[in-house]
Amino acid sequence: MKIIGLTGGIGSGKSTVARMFNELGVAVYIADDEAKNIMRQKEVKEKIILLLGKEAFVENELNKKFIAEKVFQNRTLLEQLNEIVHPAVAVHFSEWIQNQKGAYVIKEAAILFENGGYKQCDKTILVKANKDLRLKRVLKRDKSTVSEVEARMKNQWTDAKKEKLADFIIENNQGLRELRLQVGSIHHKLIK
Repeated sequence: MKIIGLTGGIGSGKSTVARMFNELGVAVYIADDEAKNIMRQKEVKEKIILLLGKEAFVENELNKKFIAEKVFQNRTLLEQLNEIVHPAVAVHFSEWIQNQKGAYVIKEAAILFENGGYKQCDKTILVKANKDLRLKRVLKRDKSTVSEVEARMKNQWTDAKKEKLADFIIENNQGLRELRLQVGSIHHKLIK
C-alpha cells in the first residue's frame, strides 16, 4: 500500500483536501489531530509539562493557546516539543496503517517536509493558496490575531521550498468545485 503525504501551509486548505480524498474512499490519517490525542497520554503529557509547565494543560485538555504562544516564539522549544510528540505519532501511524485497505492512504501533516516525514511517503501532495487568503481563513477559523498567525507561518517552510519536494501541487485559490477537480485528477493517477 502506498503512503501519500499531504501537506500545505496553515490556512492552505489541506484539511478540506483530506476530506475530499476521504469522500473518495481513501483512508486519511490526520497527524495533527492524532498528535493532540497522543499529547494527552500520561507519559507524553508528563514530558510536555516538564518542558512547558503545568499551564500546558487545563483540566486535562491541551491549552493550545498557551502552547502556541510559547513554542511559536521560541524555535528551540518548538523543536523540543516536536522531539517528544513526533516519535509517538510515527509509532501510532505505523500501527494505524496495518489496519487500512486500498491502493493508498493519505497522511496529512502540516510540517511533512520540515520534519522529514515525506521520506516515508511514496508520493507527496502540496496544497497552496495565496498568503492573504490563507491569513483570512485562519483568522476566521481560529479567532487568532494576525501576529499569531504570521508567527506560525514563519515556522513553516515557504511554498517555493516545498514545491521542490512535492510530486503533486494543488492550487486552492478558486473554490470547492475547482479543488474537487484537482483532487479527483490526482486520485485517478494514484490508483493506476
